[in-house]
Amino acid sequence: MTKVSIYEDNLRLSELVMMMLENTEGFEVTGVHQNCLNVLDDISKEQPDVIVMDIDMPEVNGLDGVLQVKQANKGIKVLMHTVFDDDKRLFECLKRGADGYILKRDSATMLIQAIKDVQNGGAPMSPAIARQVLQAFHQTESTKEYDLTEREREILQLLSYGNSYKLIAASTKISIETVRRHLQNIYQKLHVQSATEAVSKAFREKLVK
Repeated sequence: MTKVSIYEDNLRLSELVMMMLENTEGFEVTGVHQNCLNVLDDISKEQPDVIVMDIDMPEVNGLDGVLQVKQANKGIKVLMHTVFDDDKRLFECLKRGADGYILKRDSATMLIQAIKDVQNGGAPMSPAIARQVLQAFHQTESTKEYDLTEREREILQLLSYGNSYKLIAASTKISIETVRRHLQNIYQKLHVQSATEAVSKAFREKLVK
């Protein structure tokens, strides 16, 4: 039996979720709350396995609630159930320890399955949310340049080809001393100590081709 607590300030919706769970085999609703004001006392009394939590609630919202729950008991699974599909709230919830993120526009069947999945160690997300996470990941991977200037990227690329300082200077039409200064800046930005480390990191993080 999976014990579920619900945090939702929309009374009609919280009643619908409660009825849906009570009419589904394997679930027990241990509590329904309109905010996270007393969330630590609530979880101590109710001992839920899973919390279905809204974000936008009065007094103490779901962002603060998920953080409090996870700091007190990491074993409790927190499934965000919200209308918000923006990156800011999504990643803030995940950063604070949320185990899953489901949109209210998704079907009741998806919510039930998400509760089951999160209880079994999964990280359920609405399809739209999963796409945002993947897009953010790909964007981070492709744009992570450590604030390198265009010239620094050019020099790093030439360094990765195995060119000496002299050859780099000739290719870029700058002095060897200027090449050295650029490389020192590159090392500092990449948090490395040598050309070998810089090239290795550049290939690993796709900073060079």
